[in-house]
Amino acid sequence: MKKIIFLTSLIVILFLEANYAQIKPYKFGFRLAPNISWLSPDSKYYSNNGSDMGFSWGFVSDISLTENYFFQTGFNISSFNAKLEYPDKIFVEVENDSMDGKIYRNYKLRYIEIPALIKMKTNPYKKFSFYGLIGFNFGFNIRSQAEDRFEYENVYDETKTENFEDDIKDDLNFFKLSLNVGVGVEYEIYQSTVIFAGISFNNGVTNILKGYNTRFPDVKQKAIPYSLDFNFGVIF
Repeated sequence: MKKIIFLTSLIVILFLEANYAQIKPYKFGFRLAPNISWLSPDSKYYSNNGSDMGFSWGFVSDISLTENYFFQTGFNISSFNAKLEYPDKIFVEVENDSMDGKIYRNYKLRYIEIPALIKMKTNPYKKFSFYGLIGFNFGFNIRSQAEDRFEYENVYDETKTENFEDDIKDDLNFFKLSLNVGVGVEYEIYQSTVIFAGISFNNGVTNILKGYNTRFPDVKQKAIPYSLDFNFGVIF
């Protein structure tokens, strides 16, 4: 009886090892992704002023959990561009005074992002496989620029405009967290090498702004980032 149990256990172990050997424990590749991004403000007097285009690129790694389930990670360099409008108070040199007005700000941000995703993939059909992704992106700000247009009225009730570029590091939180949900398709071009295309939605979880409005000091700045990414790449 013990011999039968031992032989059965040995056969099962050998079968599992043989089956796992057919699955590469991890794969690497790279990814390119144009995106559309925007901000949803949650502060009094703040409004969304439109979406903008951006771009991200990086490396991806699929770590096998089972034949059809993977842990996907890597890193991306991701640009995030968006627009807000809100009241502000700025010193204007031509007026030699601080003026109340409205600012139209184009955010030009960049992040290093580390994804932590679960990837679920179908069995291949004529070299095509479909997949779904869900998890989180952890982002760290590495660029904080803005293009601003400030509109105000002078003492003669004339509407004036000032245009300038700003480093807005003091207005941004360093860390950004977002929920990432996506779908896509893979096509095998040679053995385990595949090309892929997909779409993913990044739903911000954390506020990327910090500090208070200069015109209304009791209003805390708050805005949640969103983006829609169009993913293309190859995995080896």
